[in-house]
Amino acid sequence: MRITIIGYGMAGARLATLLAKDHQVTVYGAENHPAYNRILLSGLLAGAYQETDLALPPANVDLRLGVAATDIDRVARTVHGEPYDALVFATGSRAIIPPVKGLTGDDGEPHPNVAAFRTLDDCRRILAATGSHPVVLGGGLLGVEAARGLAGRGPVTLVHGAPHLLERQLDAVGGAVLADTLAAIGITVRVNAQAVAYVDGVLRLADGTELPADPLVVSCGVRAETTLAESIGLAVGRGVLVDDELRASDPAIYAIGDCAQHRGAVYGLVAPAWEQAAVLAEVLSGAAALRYTGSRLVTRLKAAGIDLAAMGDLDGEEIVSFADPSRGTYARLAITAGRLRGAILLGDNPTVGTVTQLFDRRTPVPADRRSLLLGRMSAALPAETPALMPDAAVVCRCNTVTKGEIVRCGGRSVPQIAQRTNATTGCGGCADAVRGIADWLSTVDPVMEEVWP
Repeated sequence: MRITIIGYGMAGARLATLLAKDHQVTVYGAENHPAYNRILLSGLLAGAYQETDLALPPANVDLRLGVAATDIDRVARTVHGEPYDALVFATGSRAIIPPVKGLTGDDGEPHPNVAAFRTLDDCRRILAATGSHPVVLGGGLLGVEAARGLAGRGPVTLVHGAPHLLERQLDAVGGAVLADTLAAIGITVRVNAQAVAYVDGVLRLADGTELPADPLVVSCGVRAETTLAESIGLAVGRGVLVDDELRASDPAIYAIGDCAQHRGAVYGLVAPAWEQAAVLAEVLSGAAALRYTGSRLVTRLKAAGIDLAAMGDLDGEEIVSFADPSRGTYARLAITAGRLRGAILLGDNPTVGTVTQLFDRRTPVPADRRSLLLGRMSAALPAETPALMPDAAVVCRCNTVTKGEIVRCGGRSVPQIAQRTNATTGCGGCADAVRGIADWLSTVDPVMEEVWP
């Protein structure tokens, strides 16, 4: 089958890799760079990674880097005159620049001292800035990541218009604890702060405050990139509308990742994008029974000094919480009918893996709720050791890699396991768990590596 993919970000690259062996695949990537891990961009800002560390495994496909697909003929089924049997939109999303005076020029381009935080080129622009007063506008997930990355180079101010940080993932208490955690690592947080203008390197707020902001990093959300899809007449809402086969309104066209809207949801996270890529690869290969029914979201933010997992709905029949602001720790469980409806775990909590599994599997919560809040294992909840972990337990959520797959892959080190299963190549939040399994395997079965072909 001749398959053309438009977009070579994390979704497009994953699909290309899955399809390359059995299909003729052409990929158009508007960026000049090979596919890279966007999740690690904040580490690039912090100096923890080099650009080469972000590279995703290359796919053996006909790759057109720096080429935007613009000429699509749906009737002839061609892109730039070349035929396709299936066309996949993986065009991702674009950063939103809010309508604040001075952020953009008359041509609509960002002010020279203003940069979004979305792409590798954005990071290069931020790192090339010569100013000494960085300000991040927007306290959502990407904004917090950007501020944490810049804090590795000096003091940073984080400005957010909502009453607390990460209002989509955290409640007010969690937001306050996170703000204190950020303050301890050199990030000044201002919430309920509305930006009204950017003039001469100064960000003006509605209360009259003026903040030197050079550079000014804007992280005010993203919008699905659907311009091309709309131009050829596909049905579009907040994203390209797709069914459970990820099929768009044209039966030969599909969409995955940030640009796709499935059952009303546009996810904007890597784990759902990779789940969609896996399903679509099977659909295009003839697995007619396989369908995508949606994703259960777990947001992870793991950087130096910050460890956060947030999932599901924070309201339930039973709410159990614990806060220790002095230690940067907060936990909240929302339970309905004895099962976990949602949770927040902020700070060092060794039960994050167990809580995530309870959420994923919809299994009953242990009677001793304290064991999940405080990281204290009880008889009702065995300690999380690799030996006791069931083979079906998902270790790497980004790539849906189970403990059983790690055991069977033959690797005995994190790099070997990553190469063979893709575990740890997403957000990296599972690295400690994978390392623990690798160490355990090296002890109980050290010779398996020797016979790996």
